[in-house]
Amino acid sequence: MRFASRACSSSAETRVALTRNEHGVATVALSRGNKMNALDMSMFRAIAGVARELIGDRSVRAVVLHGEGPAFCAGIDIRAVISPPNTKKNLTELLERPKDAMSNLAQDVSYLWRRVPVPVIAVTHGVCFGGGLQIALGADIRVTSPTCKFSVMEANWGLIPDMGATVVFPELIPKDVAMELAMTGRVFKAPEALKLGLVTRIADDPLAEATRLAREISTRSPDATAANKRLLNATYSSKDDGRSLAIETSLQRQLIGRWNQVAMSAKGFGLPTILQPGFLQRSTMWSKEADDKAEQEIISMLDGKTSR
Repeated sequence: MRFASRACSSSAETRVALTRNEHGVATVALSRGNKMNALDMSMFRAIAGVARELIGDRSVRAVVLHGEGPAFCAGIDIRAVISPPNTKKNLTELLERPKDAMSNLAQDVSYLWRRVPVPVIAVTHGVCFGGGLQIALGADIRVTSPTCKFSVMEANWGLIPDMGATVVFPELIPKDVAMELAMTGRVFKAPEALKLGLVTRIADDPLAEATRLAREISTRSPDATAANKRLLNATYSSKDDGRSLAIETSLQRQLIGRWNQVAMSAKGFGLPTILQPGFLQRSTMWSKEADDKAEQEIISMLDGKTSR
């Protein structure tokens, strides 16, 4: 398979670049490096567009998300987003939740990565502030440079984190820690981020480490990888043990005996490489449509169409 790439943006200037390699690893690069990848409206749209594209791409086995230039993302470009005369129009586009959608555009750039049925590995360096931090938190794994700086920056603008942090914080950090970070907006560095649980690991070359990890995951069954992501997203913050155990069993039954499970077992049993069956593309059971059914139940509740 040859490399394929495209740039995604609603303006003449590229905001996000997407490439795929022969191993099924997709690399998503925030490409506004001259502005420290600060989020303007074109970048919001581009990030959400790439995430939606990857949700439906069964050939992708892992995603690496990083920023070009000196930083991962410095947060929202306040002047570009809320300066007159487009303030009201932009805020409406960002904050209004479309009908039959779980999230609004501001949340999509973080939340949609959870819908991609493969691991998304965020690579942070330079600064990872505000909206940039929430984008990184939307990924499944975070690899950071030792000198990267982080901040829940919204407090410095008299705002709250509203780009998906409330979904992720309970999975990663205690409530008192989230309170302190959100209310102060203080800047902290990679070692503290690791200690708090906001990043997975620190690496001198985080992009190389994330790429290595993505390649390792790509050698596993794509169905098991997708099932692991669905399982942990569905159960990690659940207080209902019975529900979690039932989901485990349901997903396991969908894996056992299928081609990719048998192919992975052949590797595990040490079958000679020449005799090992190759993997098929990820099954459609892990597709966007499969997730939509459960999500629609939540959306109906949000829209007041069901009783609780």
